[in-house]
Amino acid sequence: MSDPGCRLYLITPPRVDDVDAFAAAAREAFAGGDVACLQIRLKTPDGVAAPDAHVAAVYGAVAPLARDAGAAVLINDRPDLAEALGADGVHIGQADASLKDARARLGPEASIGVTCHASIDLAFAAGEGGADYVAFGAFFDTATKAAPTRAEPDLLARWSAMTVVPCVAIGGITPSNCAPLVQAGADFLAVSSAVWDAQEGPRAVVAAFAAAVDAATRA
Repeated sequence: MSDPGCRLYLITPPRVDDVDAFAAAAREAFAGGDVACLQIRLKTPDGVAAPDAHVAAVYGAVAPLARDAGAAVLINDRPDLAEALGADGVHIGQADASLKDARARLGPEASIGVTCHASIDLAFAAGEGGADYVAFGAFFDTATKAAPTRAEPDLLARWSAMTVVPCVAIGGITPSNCAPLVQAGADFLAVSSAVWDAQEGPRAVVAAFAAAVDAATRA
């Protein structure tokens, strides 16, 4: 999660009814271009999580595909489940397990990210606590989850100027609107519905993100 350049950070759809069909979509996404990470987040917009057994089933289907593509696999919210499944790490929100407890459970090699909304102060606290990355958002309208804050690109620029802790931009990001985030210093673009819901398919959208990031970097 520390490679240079802005990379794609995939998040599962909130709901996966057909595990095999989603695994096929994930295979297509990984074939479309560079993906740094896949976060398994099976939770409705109002925060109702899928049963552990279902999360495990999705993990079992997609983790080998992700790792073959060189992508880390993180579990949302649940350090205990990440440990049980052998995931590469966990992403935690401000109301979830503490960063300290997550690190104690998962160890120094795990990748642990923290939601920081639109707050530099929350991000500094996470970075000082040993987070591997911080996530800012939402930058655009999103229906994937309830977004309590709206962030602006200059937040990414300020963060990147002050620290080396990587930052993830999240919330309604598409190939057509990501350029300001890349140019402001986002290390990762977290995307979900833009990839999984696209009529042209996951492979084409991941490729479109790669082209958009390259163009924004060169501009």
